[in-house]
Amino acid sequence: MNYSFDFAPVFAAWPMLLEGVIGTLRMSSLSMVFGLSLGIVFMLMRMSKSNALRAMAIGYIELIRNTPILVQVFFVFFGMPAIGIRLSGEQAAILAMTLNCAAYAAEIVRGGVQSIRPGQIEAGRALGLHTADIYRFVVFRPAIRAVYPALCSQFILMMLNSSLVSSVSAEELTYFAQTLDSQTFRSFEIYLTLGVIYLVLSQFFSAALGVIGRVYFSYPTK
Repeated sequence: MNYSFDFAPVFAAWPMLLEGVIGTLRMSSLSMVFGLSLGIVFMLMRMSKSNALRAMAIGYIELIRNTPILVQVFFVFFGMPAIGIRLSGEQAAILAMTLNCAAYAAEIVRGGVQSIRPGQIEAGRALGLHTADIYRFVVFRPAIRAVYPALCSQFILMMLNSSLVSSVSAEELTYFAQTLDSQTFRSFEIYLTLGVIYLVLSQFFSAALGVIGRVYFSYPTK
């Protein structure tokens, strides 16, 4: 083995990699916020009494969950210009990840809502709570508490899957790593470092989101 390891080019390019980390977190965070919001809409459609709304929601969820996210990214970036919609790499990445997240979030949140017993809603009505308050405090808050770990896992998975959007020149961590590789040809060092960065990010957000969950979703103690 004559390969000579040299991490100096990687360390010298830390501002570029830092910019990639920021891009990854920006796209992942925006996609999670938009995806969760859209997912709640599809969840409500999925649980609607309207057959048409239920069919639309089920069709969308099954379509997204049964196709690769890379295909969805390519469709948004390369396919939508055929109907006159042209997006930058980052815009296409955020839209594709949002649509992908919405399908999974809809099912996650639906599971949480269905875990609420009808008796709890009746108890809220018996206490004189308004419908909005019942859904806010009796339905959605306990439901989100129940599925919070799954939503955290979904965010981390999306952050890792964001590496795929480098294929449409979205400027995130993997994109800058590929750029650095084309400049230095230190593939082993670059992608080893890239893997370590993703690992650190995953562990950090797993711990941070766990702390947030314990603070905001823990049951009060006497």
